[in-house]
Amino acid sequence: MSAAYATFGLAPAMRAGEVLADGGFQVHRDFVDFIVDGRPLLFRLSDLDAVSPLASDVPPAIFTAQVRGLLLEADAPLAGGRHVIYGCPECADVACGAVTAVIERAGDDYVWRDFAWQTGEQVDLELNGYRGIGPFRFHGDAYRTALHSLLDAQGPGGRRRVLLIGARVAVLARLAAALRTIGIGADITRDADRVPADELRAYGAVAFGREAGQEERAAVRRAFERAGVEVAYVDGLAPIVPLLVAQIEHALDRSPVEQRRLTRLVTADGEAGVEVTSACRVRLTAYRLDRLSRTRTHEVFDGLLEPGRHRIPLDARAVKGESYVVARTAGSVLVEAMAR
Repeated sequence: MSAAYATFGLAPAMRAGEVLADGGFQVHRDFVDFIVDGRPLLFRLSDLDAVSPLASDVPPAIFTAQVRGLLLEADAPLAGGRHVIYGCPECADVACGAVTAVIERAGDDYVWRDFAWQTGEQVDLELNGYRGIGPFRFHGDAYRTALHSLLDAQGPGGRRRVLLIGARVAVLARLAAALRTIGIGADITRDADRVPADELRAYGAVAFGREAGQEERAAVRRAFERAGVEVAYVDGLAPIVPLLVAQIEHALDRSPVEQRRLTRLVTADGEAGVEVTSACRVRLTAYRLDRLSRTRTHEVFDGLLEPGRHRIPLDARAVKGESYVVARTAGSVLVEAMAR
């Protein structure tokens, strides 16, 4: 085992939710990711759609038990001293597949080794081991301090409620229903002055419909300022529910910008410019309103991209007129209006 030390840290992360064109959905999950040598450990695992066991929506007792397990203050949940490092974002069942590793003490240090993909009680390292990942040796003091900070804060926190402001009640109702389906709470109002300050503190974002006037927007901002609450404000691009969901997902992303996979999206001249920081699957979806204000959806790209900047041509039929492009990875979402 290498004697070199790796640095250990924690940072907020997100598995983005999505409303699918076929009526299906993908749930939103907020979690705490492991930062090893300054980079999210999840990014070393290619294009894995997974979350750590330190998720904000698990009951406090289970969250505490997960932290205690990582500190080796409780027995390992799997045979051979193995712990779940990343699991299924939908059900957290090992049977769906999970990244596991042995966690052990080496003097005052902690060592993570023998990373593997596991779907049952036992794991075959020859067949399913992650070669080239680990072992990682962490200084005990820094490791314990990082994990104890989660216990001191009583979990990773996060505000997953959105306040919707606008006059088109039917659109807002559909948007609220879509958000609730993927695990984000949503409420509709026209007057935030009537919302108690304690309730305003539960919101992580405010989304304005296009018809919301400047005075109405200013009044909402003043209400949050009086309550001492910082929220992300979203200006809805169009009355297209999946598009608005994507905008809100981006606004709720609390992960550090430098630790995101998807960092850039520009759209112009029939192309999309995309930048990613690690190899991952990227999907581009175009939404547009036709002459009868009907929504048209086109999947324009779905593929693996290497780190760096990429130029992706877009089907002219998909982005004519009033159109928008959504770029997604498992953990990041960006939205841009198509330049006209």
